[in-house]
Amino acid sequence: MSLSYISPEQAVSLIESHQRVFVHGSAATPTRLLKALAKRGNELRNVEIVAITTLGEMPLVRPECQKAFYMNSLFVSENIRKAVNSDHGGYVPIFLSEIGHLFRNKILGIDVALIQVSEPDAHGFCTLGTSVDIAKPAVETARIIIAQVNKKMPRTHGDGHIHISKFSAAIHVDDDLPEINYAKKITEREIQIGQHISSLIEDRSTLQMGIGAIPDAVLNSLHHHKDLGVHTEMFSNGILELMKSGAVTNSFKKKHPGKVVSSFAAGTRELYDTVNDNPEFSFHEAAYVNDTAVIRKNPKVISINSCVELDLTGQVCADSIGSYHYSGVGGQMDFMRGAALSVGGKPIMALPSTTKKGDSKIVPFLKEGAGVVTTRAHMQYVVTEFGIAYLYGKNLRQRAYELMRIAHPDHQESLEKAIVERFGSYIYPFR
Repeated sequence: MSLSYISPEQAVSLIESHQRVFVHGSAATPTRLLKALAKRGNELRNVEIVAITTLGEMPLVRPECQKAFYMNSLFVSENIRKAVNSDHGGYVPIFLSEIGHLFRNKILGIDVALIQVSEPDAHGFCTLGTSVDIAKPAVETARIIIAQVNKKMPRTHGDGHIHISKFSAAIHVDDDLPEINYAKKITEREIQIGQHISSLIEDRSTLQMGIGAIPDAVLNSLHHHKDLGVHTEMFSNGILELMKSGAVTNSFKKKHPGKVVSSFAAGTRELYDTVNDNPEFSFHEAAYVNDTAVIRKNPKVISINSCVELDLTGQVCADSIGSYHYSGVGGQMDFMRGAALSVGGKPIMALPSTTKKGDSKIVPFLKEGAGVVTTRAHMQYVVTEFGIAYLYGKNLRQRAYELMRIAHPDHQESLEKAIVERFGSYIYPFR
């Protein structure tokens, strides 16, 4: 069965006003289709766009498109942040593991899915490439699927296969995928955090890490570990050098031994070339990868996450700066809980002690309007460049002093004053 390609403009002509349109995310953002859709800004009205993180320019948020498109974001990325915090967008707080439930149960029913896929094989099967995550339930439930078939999209193994007979329309491109490289952003502060975290990681642990300077710094410090496994929501280039060092074997995982399991990846061309047709990497939808029942079956799960700010009792804000929507819930709670339930697992919250402006990220109280993504009852390890705080089993006052100890020295005095004001100065004896 052959696939007939049409122009991007013809493909997006299938989209009508008042429909809900899913947009494939991360490195699989279908840029050509989005640009063509933006050109219809004068004729369409009230088209709801749902997506998690997208990379590159987002033309649908241009001023001339405001009446046509409403950005109803499931995770706020930089390119739509302004729109989501305006009258022309909104933010849905949702665990990454549950987004597929929204689609499949028509809570957010999808009319049209705009996706980017690898070229079809001899049997007519494409793959969702670098991002299976929530794209799999989107294409399974959408009435119309418009595919951007990219010669440079890696063909990935796992559950992301889709047959060309499912496409309502398809275009063909030979475009580079968007690239990100956080290794260039690693400073001495991230290196110190990475070294602290590496001291908590035992051989034969299963790693979950995000994308960013801190996760890459952690991975750089693990080259002398043995028999590590990877079961993670996402990964970037940091994992490649760790695998080359021999530290990652995936031999002791209970789920998918011998394979790196993820729901999406974003990085440089080297990363995309590495995962292309590579059975060592297995991509699955987020509902599976982020399922705590799946995560906990692996031994010694290490979950490394970060946040915007953390209060003295251990409450974590990770999706907003006050009431300003900045990112999203994502998979943080999925893996924090999954790691805690794993035998020998360790949920870790890692953060620089201060913001770029020098303000403390460990604060007496979260900002007004801030969203609590991870509750204080879920917190165990907190790491800054100044050390490790272990909160599990400690009361609120004890937690506050543990966190004050790893805050930036410039802020410790004011934090101690806040502790005394809230909890008093009496210290009772402990065994």
